[in-house]
Amino acid sequence: MDLYQQLILDHSKRPVNAGLREPFQAEVHHVNPTCGDEITLRVHVDGDVIDDVSYDSQGCSISVASASILAEEVTGHDLGEVRETFAAMKSMLTSKGEDPGDEEVIGDGVALAGVAKYPARVKCALLSWMALSDALARSGHQIDTDPDGGTR
Repeated sequence: MDLYQQLILDHSKRPVNAGLREPFQAEVHHVNPTCGDEITLRVHVDGDVIDDVSYDSQGCSISVASASILAEEVTGHDLGEVRETFAAMKSMLTSKGEDPGDEEVIGDGVALAGVAKYPARVKCALLSWMALSDALARSGHQIDTDPDGGTR
């Protein structure tokens, strides 16, 4: 088994920051209707830093591992770094395998690079990231930017 497969299995079996915690400023629930993956995600921002991300994720190992990787990569980081990490993950996962990912920016997220070649699985891997974007927007922070640099 290669390192990336092992990282996905490790994150899915022992997810980082799993379980819903308080305090939180926003909570969202996202569902992937194609396969049934679900996540309830809470975010707490202190100043310009994501103080805590907690979640309850149910679904395939890719979906659960992606939520765990998200929690590991964004907790304790400022919103500028999180914006960069979010953009890099989204780019890699939607690249159809053209973008191998930058480990310096997305850490263990590079383990999910192979998912980009399977369109049906991309939604599994992106579910938690889109939930984070939504939760941050609901708490008054934007991280998802359109190609022209504006926020949406």
